[in-house]
Formats: sequence, structure tokens, C-alpha cells
Amino acid sequence: MTMMNSRPIETASTLTCPQCGHARREEMPTDACQWFYECTHCHALLKPKAGDCCVYCSYGSVPCPPVQEHGRGGACCG
Repeated sequence: MTMMNSRPIETASTLTCPQCGHARREEMPTDACQWFYECTHCHALLKPKAGDCCVYCSYGSVPCPPVQEHGRGGACCG
């Protein structure tokens, strides 16, 4: 966890596969968006849902660090 703007930013999120339900805790990149993630259980390739910037915002327990810092309407990964 890092501190930005006096608020703690979570850098780990639990991704849950929508295909098989498998969940795995992963470290999120803090300097880029992750647009693809391969489920370690069923090998489904996850992509962000429409309107989301990355797989963490779509399938994670915690949104990506830029969204945590700026909100969904603010600056993000691209």
C-alpha cells in the first residue's frame, strides 16, 4: 500500500474470473493499465468490460491505483 494525496492506495486486488469463479490476489501495476489477464485456473483471457480501463476495475476487489486516486471520472490509464 502506498500513500497518494493523503489517502492509502491499495496495490493488490483479488481478481475473480467470470468464467469459472476462481479468485487470485495479484499486485497491480502502478504505472500502467493491465488490459488482459489469463485466469490461472481455466485459462480464460479476461478483458476490461465496456467503460472500464483495466481488468482490475472490471474483475478486481479493488480498482486500479489511478482510479483509486482520481475516481472513475478522473485521469486513468490512457
